[in-house]
Amino acid sequence: MIKRLILEEQNFYEFKGRKFYYKKQGNTLIFDNIDVLDMNLKSLKELPWSDYDYIVKNDFSCDNNNLTTLQGSPIKVEGYFTCSYNNLTSLQYSPKEVNGNFNCYKNNLTSLKGSPKEVKGSFNCYNNNLTTLQGSPIKVNGNFDCDNNNLTTLQGSPIKVGGYFSCDINNLTTLQGSPKEVNGNFYCYNNRVKFTIDDVEKVCNVKGIIEV
Repeated sequence: MIKRLILEEQNFYEFKGRKFYYKKQGNTLIFDNIDVLDMNLKSLKELPWSDYDYIVKNDFSCDNNNLTTLQGSPIKVEGYFTCSYNNLTSLQYSPKEVNGNFNCYKNNLTSLKGSPKEVKGSFNCYNNNLTTLQGSPIKVNGNFDCDNNNLTTLQGSPIKVGGYFSCDINNLTTLQGSPKEVNGNFYCYNNRVKFTIDDVEKVCNVKGIIEV
């Protein structure tokens, strides 16, 4: 029997001295990983493939740049998506689907509008300038951490959180709008009001420990 070895052509883009390999599926580009952290980017539109729809099979990282917008992001990320340590004020143009963690902490976010509807990992939006959670994912399978913002309400929270939910160090005076169900712990330390365990239990079914 004659064995035949078919070598698949490897396409790549070269950007800032690095090669980014991809396959083409119809009009969509498929990358394995994309790591463009700490490249002094002002926009993801600087990426030479950004005019195409593209999917990342594993992780996408654009941390520690000077981004003010996520325009040019992939449409889907099967691992984690992280855009922390930038100057983002909005999550518009985020991937429509993220199967790992979604990290957007340490920005200047004032809104979560544009977030994926569901995040299959954790959603971390702590250390921003959020006054509302409107626009956050409806369902988060992992943890949801919105610590250290300017929240006065939890309206807009995910309906269900599969891990812990943490809203420490905000300006909350009410827990109305919190998730209906949290499978992990519920944390709400250091807010304008000192909440009680009973306050939490009135608005949320918490399967873990409540720490106030």
